[in-house]
Amino acid sequence: MTRFALLALSPLLSISAPALAGHGPATRLVACGAQSCLQVTGRRDDATAQIRINGHEVETQGARHWRVRVPVSTVRAWSPPHAQSISVAVADVAQEAPLPIGMLAPKRDLAMLVVRVK
Repeated sequence: MTRFALLALSPLLSISAPALAGHGPATRLVACGAQSCLQVTGRRDDATAQIRINGHEVETQGARHWRVRVPVSTVRAWSPPHAQSISVAVADVAQEAPLPIGMLAPKRDLAMLVVRVK
């Protein structure tokens, strides 16, 4: 890329960087006792705003930076089969949060797994 093209694109890159950062909810699997839980974290402007996951109100920890842990069995009951994301609503504004890969996939017993190095 030429120096002129980089100079021409630099204002666009600086504008789009905050948009890429985003403040949408994030998910990850965590251990909670003898079971696994989905931890959902996010931000909200109003510390008293309600949080709903797939339409179900949940109690959160934290104020503006919040988190909630939901057992995987509960997330499975609240979600359609093979879902790849959940709906997280903060003060009735919903966003999709991607689930960890394969979290709601059916369980399969593997007879053998082959891994090859290239």
